[in-house]
Amino acid sequence: MAVHLVSHPLAQDALASLRDARTAPGRFRRLAARLSLLLAAEALKDLPTETTAVQTPLGPADARRVTGDVVVVPVLRAGLGMLEAVLELIPWARVGHIGLRRDEATAIASRYYTRLPSNIESSYVLMVDPMLATGGSAVDAIQVLADAGARDIRILCIVAAPEGIATVEAAHPDVRIYTPVIDKGLNEHKFIVPGLGDFGDRLYGTE
Repeated sequence: MAVHLVSHPLAQDALASLRDARTAPGRFRRLAARLSLLLAAEALKDLPTETTAVQTPLGPADARRVTGDVVVVPVLRAGLGMLEAVLELIPWARVGHIGLRRDEATAIASRYYTRLPSNIESSYVLMVDPMLATGGSAVDAIQVLADAGARDIRILCIVAAPEGIATVEAAHPDVRIYTPVIDKGLNEHKFIVPGLGDFGDRLYGTE
């Protein structure tokens, strides 16, 4: 399946507090980081490893080390709220950035910045964007990654709408989506309902 629902109790608990309108920006950031870490762990559970050995204080022990290359690409600006948590889990990962600006009247995104690592053809690419609403900006960002050579692309999002999932699946059926929830749908302003409001504004305390 293209969509992987992350039902871990800690993910669902963090999501509940993120939805709460009373959650202040500082706590919102901590919860977003916690949930992002859980999403990343689920998305990367099939990373390849190699068998090795390490020396403990009491003797040798069999061990496994990750061998896959991981690239994390936040979609600016809201995706930055997920980046540091993912890097806590995978500190050796390489990082790219895609900047998309959404027109509030048309809900159409325009690209204003792209910076990606080289040689990502065999990398596990995690695109982090907290809200998958219409799916238009996600499709644009995925295409940027595909044009750069990415073959294994996985989206981490905190809330997804059925419309956005359908748009991504139609354009890029091989891309996997990891999210703790699929909400009811979009309102007339293309915001996810019930959602959690504007993620970037709540993350940074802006309006």
